[in-house]
Amino acid sequence: MAIHCDVAVLGGGTGGYIAAIRAAQAGKQVVIIEQDKLGGTCLHRGCIPSKALLRSAELYAQMKNSEEYGIASSEVTLVYPKVQQRKQAIVDQLHKGVQALMRKNKIQVIEGRGRVIGPSIFSPKSGAVAVELNNDEMETVVPANLIIATGSRPRTLAGLQPDGVHVLSSDEALTLEELPASILIVGGGVIGVEWASLLHDFGVRVTLVEAVDQLLPSEDGEISRELRKQLERRGITVMTGVKVLAETYETTKQGIQISIQDGEKNERLEADKLLVSIGRQANVENIGLENTDIALTKEGYIRVNEQMQTTEPHIYAIGDCIGGLQLAHAASHEGLIAVGHMTGETSHTYEESQVPRCVYTRPEVASVGYTEQEAKKKGRNTKTAKVPFAAIGKALVQGEKEGFLKLVADADTDDLIGVQIIGAHATELIAQAALAQLLDASPWEIGQAVFAHPSLSEIFGEAALAVDGRALNL
Repeated sequence: MAIHCDVAVLGGGTGGYIAAIRAAQAGKQVVIIEQDKLGGTCLHRGCIPSKALLRSAELYAQMKNSEEYGIASSEVTLVYPKVQQRKQAIVDQLHKGVQALMRKNKIQVIEGRGRVIGPSIFSPKSGAVAVELNNDEMETVVPANLIIATGSRPRTLAGLQPDGVHVLSSDEALTLEELPASILIVGGGVIGVEWASLLHDFGVRVTLVEAVDQLLPSEDGEISRELRKQLERRGITVMTGVKVLAETYETTKQGIQISIQDGEKNERLEADKLLVSIGRQANVENIGLENTDIALTKEGYIRVNEQMQTTEPHIYAIGDCIGGLQLAHAASHEGLIAVGHMTGETSHTYEESQVPRCVYTRPEVASVGYTEQEAKKKGRNTKTAKVPFAAIGKALVQGEKEGFLKLVADADTDDLIGVQIIGAHATELIAQAALAQLLDASPWEIGQAVFAHPSLSEIFGEAALAVDGRALNL
């Protein structure tokens, strides 16, 4: 017998299970179909495990420099197997929590690989899901509405496919039992710079190469230049505007060698291992889209409208498989929008400019809304302010004075349209800017708020004043 339900979610990652919970809260009968583990990439191969490693790396670096704080320490030893054990314990604990949430909300979880099927004896329209269960049996789920949340996987580079030994993706890097002495990282986007930061803090010799002329290509140019300066100051070799010649790759007794092209000059690089971090590719193959009228974008993502509907109105899609900001919290927000629309509870639409973008390097990078460059391309007349953390007392107390906050406002409407931060705890501070964006706040309104002293959050209030020439501590 087929399983009939109100809402089925194909993919139990962060976006998928959050959507399922909201649908259950709305009184819907919900089924999640997941072929691996609830929590998806974010919990098992992305956000959580990588941030656990980053935290260990950050603490290790701080302990090695504790004399700056007047604390003399003897030998500080990295025990990497214990770092990995801590990472896995965190993942396991959160995984159990997600499973408990499914039970609490009476959501049925089916373990297996799902494939959307067309009109059949089960349903007069496409959207039913045939599931190959993990015990090799078959099941059919027939929902009134389907949410596709199949996520993404690391994008590969022709000639440099991961083998888990010499060439790694972020998936393989997360499970390394031993750290290499050196690594070449191809790709200076979010994933590449995070791995460069944490591996260097663990004592690995890092070379980071990026094809375009700046790290974090989609972020503000000043932020990118500051990040590069900080990474290079720590001893990381950064090369931008270079092309990796995959056809020159070869393994050696020591590790790998590959050539890069910088203008008309070629250079041979070598390292113990090579990490490919050139973005992520949507999981849209072999999930039955050909049995539907769902359209894809030219980049290969599922096309959706502002309510996350595909070109088949009863089928929605969220998360990495639709492109855009491939972030866990973006996927969750998209899931809430999809469920709100299908249940008629809300008419809220997706606004990418309200979604924070976070990079967990040392120092951290975070932003929301438009960069100054983006705003000008859209024809906005802008006014900006930049406040260094060195002007904030708490940053000096913390010993974390590097970086700055940049605020971008519309000079005609006085609306806040963007905030970019590079510095300690930037990924926490950006929440204030995201709330201000949601509430359509002006810098003047932000400047009227009372910020605790001493606190890092004072930098936001100071920038709001500085944009109109009213700064108090600059």
